[in-house]
Amino acid sequence: MGKLTVREANRLDREDFVRAFGSVYERSPWVAERARNERPFGSSEDLRRALWRAVDEAPRGRQLELIRAHPDLAGKAAVVGGLTPESEREQSSAGLDRLSPEEYERFTDVNAAYRKKFGFPMIVYVREHTKDSILAQAEARLANTREREVETALEEIQKIAASRLEDLIASEEEGGRR
Repeated sequence: MGKLTVREANRLDREDFVRAFGSVYERSPWVAERARNERPFGSSEDLRRALWRAVDEAPRGRQLELIRAHPDLAGKAAVVGGLTPESEREQSSAGLDRLSPEEYERFTDVNAAYRKKFGFPMIVYVREHTKDSILAQAEARLANTREREVETALEEIQKIAASRLEDLIASEEEGGRR
């Protein structure tokens, strides 16, 4: 499916809407399902806000499920081909699919330390980073409290989701009037 206009998104039934936008939040189609209830959207920004509100207003347990739905950065899922297409593209954009054995070991170690301390994977909007800056950030974030890391993970997820949504929605110029 190509990019949709907001007008087209507004006309989708529940199943098609979730199919179109369910991947915006990693393995969490419930976000799209809840956001759909806010239709009609006047703009892509309205749709983005509705999706984020679904996450922001969800109980903490549901938010933690969303965080845990993300793969480790350069982790086992990447090696065995278990990433979603979106995560695969994102991780490769930062070179995480081309690590040396030493770099892979560093990522494995930091992922394990992070999961042990916080109970969920470290989330980073990788399009803003290189593999070296991701490792540096991971090491720095290990000093944070769990609550701070939950908030940071949700902030990073919002950036990831905004980028994924941008890949799905046609701008006014692209979509024209339909």
